[in-house]
Amino acid sequence: MNLSRESILDKTHYGLNIYAHVLRQYYPGDTVLSLAGRDCKPTKNPFNAGKPTLWIKIVDGCAVHVDTEHAIPFGDAFDFAAMHFKQKDDELFDTLNREMHLRIGRQSFYAAPTPLAMAAEPDEPSVEIPEFSYFTKPVTNTVPSKQLNLLDVYTLIKGDAYTDCTSTLREIQDVKQARAYKASNFDYVTFSGAFSKRNEAAIQQHSGLLPLDFDHVDDVEDLRSKLLDDPSLETELLFVSPSGDGIKWVVSADTSQLSHKDYFRAVANYVQHTYKLTVDQSGKDTCRACFLPHDPHVFINSKYLRK
Repeated sequence: MNLSRESILDKTHYGLNIYAHVLRQYYPGDTVLSLAGRDCKPTKNPFNAGKPTLWIKIVDGCAVHVDTEHAIPFGDAFDFAAMHFKQKDDELFDTLNREMHLRIGRQSFYAAPTPLAMAAEPDEPSVEIPEFSYFTKPVTNTVPSKQLNLLDVYTLIKGDAYTDCTSTLREIQDVKQARAYKASNFDYVTFSGAFSKRNEAAIQQHSGLLPLDFDHVDDVEDLRSKLLDDPSLETELLFVSPSGDGIKWVVSADTSQLSHKDYFRAVANYVQHTYKLTVDQSGKDTCRACFLPHDPHVFINSKYLRK
């Protein structure tokens, strides 16, 4: 992917993250953007003495702004960033790419590296693997057994630990019986964080992960391929749900820019716009329970497999 206006918009949820990044420079520690559908609630404008006069919304695939006191001209995310960085065009694109860690122009992590590429980067630092809480069945157990990381869960799902319960669940035709069986027979994790108990208020640390659920999918393999090829969101883990007709998609989430809930809403809007799919709204909760099934074709980002 080449560095351009379009590629940056693809990586920043229509440019919303550009606004958040700039605003964070002026108001560190604040929730700088609060989403309501495809629009944002009014927020402080650093170019208007910090007054809450800045309105941001998405129009034709790009985030734009207006100041209700007309302190700054109407413009888009790039115009707003240009006021802060005092740059424009390619120079501004380079700065955004670097400061926001967009990695545009670099090889995708889920593309297998060639032997030449591997030989050219022998000293590449190891990647820290996100950790989160693991709970043993049933789902009514809200006290975690331990913390696992993404590679641990990949190994569990790919292995035989959940083969029998997954097979049994998929043979149950009655919806209520299947729901009850799943709740009683599957271990689960809270991908978005580590908790002292499964409660939003008991979070100890956010993992930097956002799990997305797609239920009752018509063509699981087709959706799996589309999500793995998504140009905007980097897949960390992807597997077929316990029922067999859904997808669990775990992506990275930069909660230094937006709150977990706002980041979820931005991604859900992006998915709705791009794939015409509705994401299960339970993903907005950091303590969302995600059951672990057997999936021999589970995908993990190859950066976690590097030694």
